[in-house]
Amino acid sequence: MRNTVCLVGKPNVGKSTLFNRLVGKRVSIIEDTPGVTRDRIYSSANYEGKKFYLIDTGGIDIDTKDFTTEIKTQVEIGIEESDTIIFVVDGKDGITSNDLVISDMLHKSKKRVIVAINKIDNKKTLDNIYDFYSLGFEDYITISSEHNIGISELMDKVSENFSDSLDSEDERLKFSVIGRPNVGKSSLVNALLNEERVIVSDIAGTTRDAIDTVLKYDKNEYILIDTAGLRKKGKVFESLEKYSLLRSMKAIDRSDVCILVLNQEEGITIQDKHIAGYAIEAGKAVVIAVNKWDTIENNSESEIKKWRENIKREFQFMPYAKVCFLSAKTKKRINTLMPLVLESFSNASKEIENTVINEIVLEAFIQTPPPSYKGKRLKIFYASQKGVKPPKFDIEVNSKGLVHFSYKRYLENKIRENIDFSGTPIIIEFKNKGEN
Repeated sequence: MRNTVCLVGKPNVGKSTLFNRLVGKRVSIIEDTPGVTRDRIYSSANYEGKKFYLIDTGGIDIDTKDFTTEIKTQVEIGIEESDTIIFVVDGKDGITSNDLVISDMLHKSKKRVIVAINKIDNKKTLDNIYDFYSLGFEDYITISSEHNIGISELMDKVSENFSDSLDSEDERLKFSVIGRPNVGKSSLVNALLNEERVIVSDIAGTTRDAIDTVLKYDKNEYILIDTAGLRKKGKVFESLEKYSLLRSMKAIDRSDVCILVLNQEEGITIQDKHIAGYAIEAGKAVVIAVNKWDTIENNSESEIKKWRENIKREFQFMPYAKVCFLSAKTKKRINTLMPLVLESFSNASKEIENTVINEIVLEAFIQTPPPSYKGKRLKIFYASQKGVKPPKFDIEVNSKGLVHFSYKRYLENKIRENIDFSGTPIIIEFKNKGEN
């Protein structure tokens, strides 16, 4: 599994600055898709080829009423989800009562903790660092997240125990069931497995962890990954749904195909788009399953048409996703799901001869050449496939700076018109002639 790192600390200690420093440009990834991957409190990150998840948490302040409720719960979940914790403290302030409270939480967690003493950018603040040793942790690194000082040393320490692989190799197709809490993910898993393998409840967040199960379908074996919300006694805070996405991210990484479950009764929410955004970011094939279809009074073709139009409008960033309508509870139309999963995987794994893809791209170029820019015009020399899952194509041009995003979209549409890539994203990269 990919490693998970959590940032904790009191308010205004520089956690968000450090988060953005470590994540870099990946904080907002999908172009032209407002609201899909923004305002996140966690992200995928990469340090010297080692991929990991990074979680940011709310600042703990014992003088606010939120301490015993939402923020404290967020921090506890972040700690629980993590392999390594970066405890960010303020080198200018020295130790505070908030730091002592957080320190106590971290010692009780038994997790690996690295103390990042932030805002150390002059000799005066260096005098404060020795006070923090009394917190009783093993590793201390001085940094300035704002000025990018000590970040490499911090990440060297954080990543020294990282594992390099996500999973042991398993040739069986893996697909995950993802979606918001209480959309019917566990019910759908049970319907596919045809047995009560997973606890099903009407309370949002009853599934605690991602669960792998072998699914036998049409004489073949597949790995089904059931993702989870959070089991939490008492009130489930709306903000905690953000943390359920972390488990979805982990399952998405391990999947070949993602089944995004929507709740017909609630319609499409921004949370659904966030989850879909992670699947697209990870380059995974996607099938949208509209669940609870048994609860609709008029589940006719006209209703299906309305839903398809709504999905097309709300998920403009993945118009290729396959869609089915079913009821996990009654198993109505459940037989329509697996064929779409297998078709999506097949399309994601497709290898096209270079002569074919080259002919499609060059013909599209001749048919509709791009407009000139400042007297210069784009030229396309050669196109070839460079990978699968998802299909990846390199297009060699005279100057990739002349490629407008609308023309890239035009070429993608032309490729899709000629080759069935439904169910999967495709990646097109432009390279200057001679560039590796």
